[in-house]
Order: sequence, then C-alpha cells, then structure tokens
Amino acid sequence: MKILTRSSVLILLVISACAPRRDLVYFSNMANTTTTNDAQNPEARIRQNDIVNITMNSLSPESNLLFTSKNISPDATLKGYRVNKSGNIHLPLIGDFKIEGMTIEEAQSGIAAALSEHVKKPEVEIQIVNFKVTVIGEVNKPSTFIITDEKINLLEALGMAGDMTVYGKRDNVLIIRTEDNRKTMKRLNLNNQETLNSPYFNLRQNDIVYVEPDRSKAVEFSSNTRIAPMIIASISAAAVLIAVLLKR
Repeated sequence: MKILTRSSVLILLVISACAPRRDLVYFSNMANTTTTNDAQNPEARIRQNDIVNITMNSLSPESNLLFTSKNISPDATLKGYRVNKSGNIHLPLIGDFKIEGMTIEEAQSGIAAALSEHVKKPEVEIQIVNFKVTVIGEVNKPSTFIITDEKINLLEALGMAGDMTVYGKRDNVLIIRTEDNRKTMKRLNLNNQETLNSPYFNLRQNDIVYVEPDRSKAVEFSSNTRIAPMIIASISAAAVLIAVLLKR
C-alpha cells in the first residue's frame, strides 16, 4: 500500500509539473502607482442603423409631445429613430436630418439649432439605445450587453460577463471591431499594463470580445484524458507488481 501511494504521488507530481503555468492576475507587471492617459477613449459617433432616442423640451408643450419616441423593434423594447443608409433620421417639424458621424453633443446642438426655427428655446437630449458589446468565450456569463452611457472599457465588459474562467487566456484577448464596413482584430495582453493605453482597451459600438481557452482546458476535455485515471491506475499496479517480484 505504501508503494502504491508513493507511486501515485510521483505520477501526479510529474503530471502537474508538465502542466502549463497560468498567470491569473490582471496587469501583473503593474507598478504600485501607475498613471495612464485616457485620451484614447474618443466619444461615440452615431452610425448607420443606430437607434437614437430623442427628447425635446421647449416652451411649446404641444411640440414636445411630437418627440415622444415610438417603439421600432419587433419586441417593443427599443424606442427611437433609426439612422438610415443615408445617415439621416426623419424628425417632426424638421424632416430629414443627417446625424451620421456626429457625436451625441454635436447631434443635440444641430437638432436644437434646426428646431429653433419652429419652437422657442428647444433643448434636445439624445441617447444611442442600441450601443452594445458582446463578450464570448471563456467567461462565466457570455452575452451581448446594452451600454446606456456609450462608454465602456474591456475590464468593465469582462465584469459584466462575470469575469474570465480560470481557463481564459489573459494574455491573448481578441477584440473584433467593425467600422466603415471593415473588420479589424486586435489581441490584447491583460497581464501587461501597456494594454491600458491601447485604443482597443476602450470598447466601441458593436465590439466583440473573445476570450480564448488555454491549452489546459483542451487537454482536460480531450478524449485522451478520459482514460488518464485508468493509465495512472495501471502504472501504479505495475509498480506494485514489480516491487513484489523484486523482493522474491
């Protein structure tokens, strides 16, 4: 029995020594005090197919009611005006108004200026109601998340997805970004503090975050590892038998 135990322990030690080491700490090379520049986080710009909720307040209550957004999604959860292929939305009193490429503040100012020809002292508020990011792969709660303030970074997105599992590769997180009908892909190392300065650390509309599993998960769930306990038991039995034969 002692020989069996020692053999099993030896085998387990060999197996564990061969397993790849994983750094599960984010930004493990960060100094105690670090300052980063947040200039890499530009304001969100309105794009085609965005849905914008617009509210207007003025001295005319009747005109204000015209800007009550209607449901435009099949499930009746999203309210707003969809930006068409020309970059326009069709607004009461104004008609077609191009907002594609504008920031939220620019669109608010532009619409307010156009409305001032029809109502007194208009105040306009805009929100992109379909600003979303998707987090998939080795996270605890993969999903698509609607972002209400048009601003989110990679760590916040991972937090919304319940953080990475222990199998997630923190040094190789893939960001897939679509802009102007072009897809770009960037891999980020979350063990390196330089990632904080990457233009991909702050996410944009419709970004996809993919957390790749490391090799240890592939090994654990491969068909070969299903017979690992049988192999270990066979080796242990063989070690006991050899020890018994040598004593004779």
